[in-house]
Amino acid sequence: MRLTRMLAAVALALAGSAMAAAWSQDPHQEAREPQPRPQQAQRPYQPEIGQEGKDVVWVPTADTMVEKMLDLAEVTPADSLLDLGSGDGRMVIAAARRGARAHGVEYNPDMVELSRSSAEAAGVANRATFEQADLFEADLSKATVITMFLLPSINLELRPKLLALAPGTRIVSNTFDMEDWKPDRSEVVTNDCANYCTALLWIVPARVEGTWQLPRGRRLRLAQTFQVVSGTLVADGTRQTLVRPRLRGDHLTFTAGGARYDLRVSGDTMKGTVTTARVKVEPVEATRVTS
Repeated sequence: MRLTRMLAAVALALAGSAMAAAWSQDPHQEAREPQPRPQQAQRPYQPEIGQEGKDVVWVPTADTMVEKMLDLAEVTPADSLLDLGSGDGRMVIAAARRGARAHGVEYNPDMVELSRSSAEAAGVANRATFEQADLFEADLSKATVITMFLLPSINLELRPKLLALAPGTRIVSNTFDMEDWKPDRSEVVTNDCANYCTALLWIVPARVEGTWQLPRGRRLRLAQTFQVVSGTLVADGTRQTLVRPRLRGDHLTFTAGGARYDLRVSGDTMKGTVTTARVKVEPVEATRVTS
């Protein structure tokens, strides 16, 4: 009897083990919750020189070039700077450090986030802002200074919009020009800059071409190619060629008939002074009658 009971106990134990094994292989049993894997720390985004962008590859502007470009544009806290293709944000941040309000337009969203983080770290996030956008769709009208490091073909495509900006707007490009619109100034950086080290400055000129009526029957005829101006002043039946005419933004100066003219252009009106050979300064105003 004792042996029978022992055999029965063994059989019961074996049966229990078989049932447990069968249950472990049952496809209808509830799946166990997967154990979460430890998360790896995400590395911060690091741009690579030469990486592809929408219109250009990314090459950073040397810090010495950034400062030279801002110096050439004479950026002050009164300025609103717009950087087209702002990359890692260094131009915008440098302008904000000078007290200017600065905004960057960049197509790569990772670059935009990197720029925002850098502005925060530099303590200028209140003046340095960034947006992910196409530079060709950017609103340029509020900028007093525009900076860019683009290709010549892109500069030319932007040129009509740049020329339509308010006279006096300063445009600074790293290295690449705008063909027959020659820069007003250019400077080369020789320290801590290995490549792309020429800063080019343009000042958007007022549109002055045409015939202007002055007091006492005088007529001023001006021809214009961008900021380069030539012309004549007709007074008392005498035609006088303008001497050393210079147009810088909305500021036009020239000498004619021994008198020095210093004028500010506003649309179809010019106002200023004329200083005669006897050093007599008189107010003068001119109105455009033909363009």
